Amino acid sequence: MAPAKTPDISSKRLSKTDYAANFSELHPPLSPHEALVESDRCYFCYDAPCMNACPTSIDIPLFIREIQAGHPKSAAKTIFNQNILGGMCARVCPTENLCEEACVREKAEGKPVKIGMLQRFATDQAMEEKHPYTRAKSTGKKVAIVGAGPAGLACAHRLAMHGHEVTIFEARKKSGGLNEYGIATYKAVDDFAQKEVDFILSIGGIAIKHNMMLGKKLKLKDVQRDHDAVFLGVGLAGVNALGAKDEDADGIEDAVNYISELRQAKDVAKLAVGRNVLVIGGGMTAIDVAIQSKLLGAENVTILYRRGAPHMKASTYEQDLAQTKGVKIMHWVAPKKVLVKGGKAVGLKCEYTALKGKTLESTGETFELAADMIFKAIGQTYMDVLGGTLALDQGRIKVDAEKRTSAEGIWAGGDCVAGGKDLTVASVDDGRRAAESINQFLKS
Repeated sequence: MAPAKTPDISSKRLSKTDYAANFSELHPPLSPHEALVESDRCYFCYDAPCMNACPTSIDIPLFIREIQAGHPKSAAKTIFNQNILGGMCARVCPTENLCEEACVREKAEGKPVKIGMLQRFATDQAMEEKHPYTRAKSTGKKVAIVGAGPAGLACAHRLAMHGHEVTIFEARKKSGGLNEYGIATYKAVDDFAQKEVDFILSIGGIAIKHNMMLGKKLKLKDVQRDHDAVFLGVGLAGVNALGAKDEDADGIEDAVNYISELRQAKDVAKLAVGRNVLVIGGGMTAIDVAIQSKLLGAENVTILYRRGAPHMKASTYEQDLAQTKGVKIMHWVAPKKVLVKGGKAVGLKCEYTALKGKTLESTGETFELAADMIFKAIGQTYMDVLGGTLALDQGRIKVDAEKRTSAEGIWAGGDCVAGGKDLTVASVDDGRRAAESINQFLKS
């Protein structure tokens, strides 16, 4: 390999027309006629496998039947009863690995009912109307929620329904968590994440205080003192280390931070991207940052994953999507060393890997790849800013089935808890379950 003298990183690689096309919505919504035709494909199974596969247990056959009968708003209420963030989940949930994979049409024909698209059809219409829920009479109880991500918002909404006063403390200047900062731009256009936040808050009884980070401006003991219960939905703030020499060199980027910057950019053309990009990882974040690098004008984008395609956390659909966008995926490859010149990363020295039994080992064969930018998408970690106040399990907060932590009066949910699936829909389920448990606690 002959490393470039100066990494080629630049903004405005494409025309305005190309940027507009590249960052338009990936899947346009169903028309009323299309929704009717698609809903007619459902068998309305009695013991529906799709419903069993949904982390929030939405009654999928019921809401599809309501669409078929011409009542999309009723369908939306069926969805919201279990998942108040059903609009975003319809856009980002890996339905191909959950409800649609379990669909009997998928097993029989290889073409499942488009459950995610039907869910979006219903929820989008309902969100344009008056909020579908009303608050119960005020209980006088106060609940603090730390984190305005999917888990925190779902918990807040359900508690507000029960009549409790809720205050959400959010570390960033905007609410939404990963829905706002961490997903591919083309999956949720037109500022949908904030529209969904506004929809949730419209029930009333929920206040949000931004720029309040736990452990800094916000102290847990103060929150406990001023509230009757606390829910932690703080997500994962730490970034896993690559474990390679010079991984902090200029040109090595954290994929999550880059996606966040892109999500908040008023003009995506101003965001610089390398001509040759390498992405390390095999999950959704790796896929998202790789595709978006390509859409920003990168010529060559390659994902490096240490195991095979079946082992990747990203779904087969997402892997295929990346490749249709021109992204190359190299399996059984691991970074060994960052190549640096003049203080800047100019490539990676990699090694081929293989399984020996159940152990992943190097084959001893190495090669080099040139790069202008290198993204780390190798997962995040929970940062315990509470100094051991709560019991942990495998590095995350330990909770029971009702999402209660080891401390009386404190619940937790979402990515920060042990055993989580790191999915928006799973975080919503955590928040709803915790809210019901908190409600019972406050009534006792």
